[in-house]
Amino acid sequence: MARGEEAVVQQQQQNRQIVLKEYIIGGDSPKESHFGAASATIELKVEPGSNAVVFKNLYLSCDPYVRTRMSRSAYNVADPGDFDFGPFPLGSLISGLGVSKVVDSGHPDYQKGDLVWGTAAWEEYSVIQDPIGFFKITDDADVPLSYYTGILGMPGMSAYFGFFDACAPNKGDRVFVSAASGAVGQLVGQFAKLAGCYVVGSAGTKQKVELLKNKLGFDEAFNYKEVDEDLDAALKRYFPEGIDIYFDGVGGKMLDAVLPNMRVRGRITICGMISQYNLEKLEGVHNLIHILPRRVRLQGFVVFDYFHSYGEFLEKMLGWIKEGKIVYVEDVVEGLESGPAALVGLFSGRNVGKQVVVLARE
Repeated sequence: MARGEEAVVQQQQQNRQIVLKEYIIGGDSPKESHFGAASATIELKVEPGSNAVVFKNLYLSCDPYVRTRMSRSAYNVADPGDFDFGPFPLGSLISGLGVSKVVDSGHPDYQKGDLVWGTAAWEEYSVIQDPIGFFKITDDADVPLSYYTGILGMPGMSAYFGFFDACAPNKGDRVFVSAASGAVGQLVGQFAKLAGCYVVGSAGTKQKVELLKNKLGFDEAFNYKEVDEDLDAALKRYFPEGIDIYFDGVGGKMLDAVLPNMRVRGRITICGMISQYNLEKLEGVHNLIHILPRRVRLQGFVVFDYFHSYGEFLEKMLGWIKEGKIVYVEDVVEGLESGPAALVGLFSGRNVGKQVVVLARE
């Protein structure tokens, strides 16, 4: 083999990938059979004069919204800006958020060895032309890199701005958090305690309920599966004087049960509706009449509206982590091939804490 040919080979790499093999039909739950494995050769050096960046993907974030893009009927967003919420084309790469390392770069803002978090395809390496929307990770943070898929990434920002800005808490407020042991909910509960509130969380297993009370500092917690249809009675037991703030991650029956239990001028922030993602026909909400006399504010929340304030969030969060005021629970699986099962598990409550897929530890 000639020397020039050897150099070309060294610059190429087989790149394992996860693609959308089949669309999810109607209200079916995602299954591992909806995903497919693929492989392609990738150049690890950018062309001279190019603005492209080659990333090695280290950590992938599993988030429920990815399921909505695995259906032909993925909902459309009127003004998505730089973020695509439409369906993945069949056979295309699954993508979400993750942590990556720069392998090579022709872009002036990215140097070899830089660590970033932002959009990440489910593959070992990615080539991005003119990358935008990535956040640099500094060496002095002294936290696990996986935190940038969660507490220091999109879920953390969702909890921080969703609670402090959208919910506008006051000391002494009575706060209810659904999906409370997940990536976002576990932080909202801790923020509520830092703000001097009383906070109750709901989760789907006894283990998660104990986690909320014994590790994450919630005042109370309950298993929503055990109360079944009597959610109203459960809420009245934990909130005899009503709810000031409801941080909603599930929608559906839980939201409907909360509405009659809201206090005057209560605030409801809807950050997710995981109970609806696998339904062919969405559940209706019947108790909206309570919003009117109680002057309840109900608001949808999308974290991308706050990405311009990432610096503010990062400074505050790193301070709380270093002071020991915030803890974070992760559920980590190893290997790209583990990604599909990890995402599927979100919809059966298999994960405990933030679900992370490790591809490489640098």
